[in-house]
Amino acid sequence: MFHLNTSLKLLSPSYCLATPPPSPFPTLFINNNNNSKSKTPSYYSSSSSNNNSSSNNNNKKQRSRKGKTSYGSSRRSILKKSFNQEQVTFTAPFSNDPVVAIIGGGISGLICALFLNNRGLRSTLFDSGVHGVGGRMGTRVIEPHPLIFDHAAQFFTVNDPRFAELVHAWMEKGLVREWHGTIGDLHNGGHFLPFLPSPPRYIATHGMRSIADSLLSETHLVNVMRPCWISKVEPFNGMWHLSENGKPCGKFDAIVIAHNGKCANRLLMTSGLPSIAKQMKRLELSSIWALLAAFEDPLPLPGDTEFPFEGAFVQGVDSVSWMANNTKKLLSSQGGPHCWTFLSTAAYGRQNKVPQENIPSATTARVTAGMLEGVEAALGLSEGSLPKPFYSRLQLWGAALPTNTPRIPCIFDPFGRAGICGDWLLGSNIEAAVLSGIALADHIAEYFQSPGTEAGEFAVGLNHEFQPLEGHDIGQFPGLGSEEKVNEAQIYEHAN
Repeated sequence: MFHLNTSLKLLSPSYCLATPPPSPFPTLFINNNNNSKSKTPSYYSSSSSNNNSSSNNNNKKQRSRKGKTSYGSSRRSILKKSFNQEQVTFTAPFSNDPVVAIIGGGISGLICALFLNNRGLRSTLFDSGVHGVGGRMGTRVIEPHPLIFDHAAQFFTVNDPRFAELVHAWMEKGLVREWHGTIGDLHNGGHFLPFLPSPPRYIATHGMRSIADSLLSETHLVNVMRPCWISKVEPFNGMWHLSENGKPCGKFDAIVIAHNGKCANRLLMTSGLPSIAKQMKRLELSSIWALLAAFEDPLPLPGDTEFPFEGAFVQGVDSVSWMANNTKKLLSSQGGPHCWTFLSTAAYGRQNKVPQENIPSATTARVTAGMLEGVEAALGLSEGSLPKPFYSRLQLWGAALPTNTPRIPCIFDPFGRAGICGDWLLGSNIEAAVLSGIALADHIAEYFQSPGTEAGEFAVGLNHEFQPLEGHDIGQFPGLGSEEKVNEAQIYEHAN
């Protein structure tokens, strides 16, 4: 039973800066004056916009760079350019029917589009996914077997009443169900400690991507452009102009950055949004390898004992942090084939990181072998006794999970009319991503619907400090714990 409190507001007044501190960055004013002589704003200039000589030189440098890719830039050079930008300040009024561009179609971006739709605002969502939207809400189905794998997000828990309301609606539609399969800690050598059944765990009935695919099915104000990789955002004539490798993708009243990592940093480094770029650069991300493996028979255990779990957090193994039987989780099948998802530790991902767009075959072979050896050790099997999978696929999530957070639902620059949403702003799980998308959508709606309010009052999160983020290598699941851990906590509590 869900107990919902729909009267809660996502942003407390303490998150908003009534009188924001002056920006340390020079300001570039963008209005809708079509007679302006300057047709191309300068984004690289480190001096103020009233320095004509410097501005002209910088414009020449900008034009000379045109056509050259920045994908070879080092992290340090990206950082330098990000902090050398002029701050864009829009002075033109909003459109009568404003449109928001959302760059990134993960769960946070999708939720943001959904809640903007619910507030009567139009949006266009841009996503680079070839197979579908959803980002880390990914499910891979291999025909004709069929084989099915959740290859990123594995399950989620519910704590916040706003998220509970959504999950309740998903359950009524048959999209989500409670996962009753046993999960727990698996220690190196095969020692398994089950978690208590509370708090409940939830999974998507037909794989995680089915939630993402369904989110926008009932909206009428959301346009989806996929696959589309937005490579540039430019402020001009009171609007944001987006493009993909020089191809125009439309103009918008505001933009939302709903992805992270090096691609987001490259996009922001010449955007005219130095405060947002600064916050994005503070984010630290781990890399995780996902190994999808299908076996003809159930995985063996020492002594031919019955397999005790459907999912396990692996402890004491360098290469593996999580393993789950998708066949039992998603199909409730006792027969084969048996589809397993193995996720690496963050340390193993860091040790074996390569460009995820082009993984060398030697790396694929080495990482696959290393992770299967880790599974063997975790289960307490003798060397070489783990059966060889008849199907395997390796994927690197290069910007998988955050390791630090500002602990604020969203970031918004009202002068540049741009915001950020994502799980990393609050934590590292599906609930955090959803709450962030809701927060930013509501904040943008209030911003558009309060034209007489001082813009600075809508500044959120532009100066929040980051804190270390703790949890499992595959995310945070508040309240989960083994019986042994709970008993230890109770003994400690009574002793004190």
